[in-house]
Formats: sequence, structure tokens, C-alpha cells
Amino acid sequence: MASQLTPNGTPATPSPAPGPLVEPADGLTPDEVERYSRHLIIPEIGALGQRRLKNAKVLVIGAGGLGSPALLYLAAAGVGTLGIIDDDDVDLSNLQRQVIHGVADVGRPKTESARDAIAALNPLVDVRLHNVRLDASNALELFAGYDLIVDGADNFATRYLVNDAAAILGKPYVWGSIFRFDGQVSVFWEQYGPTYRDLYPEAPPAGSVPSCGEGGVFGMLCAAVGSLMVTEAVKLITGVGRSLLGRVALFDALGGSWREIKVARDPEAARVTELTDYEAFCGIAPAAEAGTEHTVTAAQLATMLASRKAGLKDFQLVDVRESGEFDIVRIDGAKLIPQGRILAGDAWAELPQDTDIVFHCKGGTRSAAVLAAARAAGYERVSHLEGGILAWVREVEPGKPVY
Repeated sequence: MASQLTPNGTPATPSPAPGPLVEPADGLTPDEVERYSRHLIIPEIGALGQRRLKNAKVLVIGAGGLGSPALLYLAAAGVGTLGIIDDDDVDLSNLQRQVIHGVADVGRPKTESARDAIAALNPLVDVRLHNVRLDASNALELFAGYDLIVDGADNFATRYLVNDAAAILGKPYVWGSIFRFDGQVSVFWEQYGPTYRDLYPEAPPAGSVPSCGEGGVFGMLCAAVGSLMVTEAVKLITGVGRSLLGRVALFDALGGSWREIKVARDPEAARVTELTDYEAFCGIAPAAEAGTEHTVTAAQLATMLASRKAGLKDFQLVDVRESGEFDIVRIDGAKLIPQGRILAGDAWAELPQDTDIVFHCKGGTRSAAVLAAARAAGYERVSHLEGGILAWVREVEPGKPVY
């Protein structure tokens, strides 16, 4: 159902949210009755609601911090079909919060690890794996086969993509976000209320908000936020209760408190009719823009540092990561100036233009953004470390930890 428009072409007041999102399956087997009996004896859910869950197809974006509890609780609740989109492999640092994976899964694709965990919990669930990177070329096709999207993405570009693809297809989705000790959850559905673009009309400046991999996340926060996301998904599927459509639930783990804010639809906002370049929209410059002439390899940097130590070369090595990352592992002789300070313009006085400067981060993305900003600010003697400190540890100092 498309959004209604007023005679002047602006969106009308959104219609009330519909009832249950999914039609019920024909019935439940004796095993299903026993398995889901604690739902069946709740009057608001009952056999009818459980049959709707059985018939539901839910796509989860990411099998990471939020996707882990979401997938497990969706499976436990009896959602009949679960799709998983993730192109990453399990890393040891994931296990602090991504509870769907275990030590034996390190190095495996997250989709396969998650599938096996779901099968061990509830073999009645049909799990569909999409071991791909979600982007504008595949989002519409992937979303089309599901009733509901659960968005556990950890970056703004993917969040805007999920929002726009869901809006074009007329599908609702549950959104969650975590950072350090704070979490947010809401429901977005263009036909009936606000969307993510009403909450965040403009993407924050690139580099101004560290990712969880850069700024950290309180592991247990994932369970609190992920379980609320599943609560909202089940309510939408079964039609019970009041959804978070038009509201954002905010959780402060340090304070142990929930609060909410209301978000309204912008009546003058243009409807989304096509997907776009979301990395460009979020101000994320492709690493290739840095150019190979402004890139050094780990081996080259090691030679440069040896020459500097011998007094044969002078340059600055600037680490643009966060202080917590710097404390875990660093390249000896690097100076810490976090990306946010540089991009905000607060640190240029600490970066002389008459000296060679090499920027580095964890994997090369942030240092490429800083490099582009430095060149735009008039710096000519600048470059960045290809592959970041991950490449350094892998190729030069393998005894140092990674994260």
C-alpha cells in the first residue's frame, strides 16, 4: 500500500498501523505445541499468534552484536523462516558480545556459524543464508522475499540503505543501534509513520561518530537492545500491543534506565523512489581516492622508521584511532591524534606542513579519510599506511595483539 498524498503532493497524515503483519499457518504439530506452550497459554499470543510466527519470514541484517540475540530469540519464538545477511567471518574479538558464535567458529563465515547455532536451538526454523555484502545492487531483491526486516547494521550507510529499500517495497523494519553504554530501538514503516530519515535527516559527518570497532561496546548491551528488537518484531508479526512506531526507546546501561523520545514524520520530505550511493551520502570517500602515490606499505613504513631511528629520515607517524585502540596495540614512535579531532579542524596546529606525515588507523579506512582531509587543507607531504595496523602486525610485528 502506497503512502497517501494531499492534493499539493505532500504526504498526508500516515494511516494507522495495520493489524497482524502475517497470515497464520494452517496449524501446529504436537511437537510445536509442546515447544511453544508458554506462548500458547498467553491470551494475547495463543495458537493464532504462534501460527503467524510460524508463517513469518524475517530477514536479519548482520549476525553480529545485535543480530546474535535477535536471531536466537526469533528462532526460539518460532519464526518459521529466518534470513541472515552477513559477509564477515567470526573473529576472536567478536566473542565478547556476539553470543551466537563460539570459539570453534573463529574463522568461519558468520552466516554458517549462526545457522548451526539456530539449528541446535530450534531445528524447525528454515534458515536462509545470504553471505553477501548488502548494497544498493541487491537490497531490493533480498528484501522482497521477507515480511519484516530486523536491522542490526553497525554503520550509517547501511542504515540509510535499509530504510530506503524498505520504504520502496512498503515493508516495516525494526532498527537497533548500540555504542559503548547506550542503545536505541525503534520501528520504521513509511506507510504508517516516520522513517529513519525523519530521525536522522542528514548523516553525521564522516568520522564524527566512531563505530563499535573504534569506540567499543559494552557487551551485555547487545542482549538488552537485541531482545527489545525481537519483542517489536514479534508484536508486528502477531499484531499485539503497541509498537515503537513513532517512538525511539533509549537505553542507558550505566544508569540502568530506559526513556523514550517521539519522532514524527516530516510532511515535506520527499518520498524515496530509488536507491542511491550511500557511502557518498554519508561522506565516506573510497580508499582508492587516496591514490597509490600517497600510500605506504607496512614493509615500507618499517624501513622508514628504521631510517628515522638512525637519523637518516624525518617524518611523523600519526595514529588516528581512538585512545582505547591505541592502548591495545600501537606502532612504536606513533603519535596519537584521533580522527575526529583532525576532521573537526581541532588538530591542524599539531601537524606541520613542512614535514612528511604518514597517517594510520586499524585497517586503512579512517586514515584514508584523514589523508583526503589533509590534502584538501593544503598538505602535500602526506600519505597513509595501506591496511593499517592490521597489516603492520601481520607483516612486521606478528607478536602484537589485534582486535
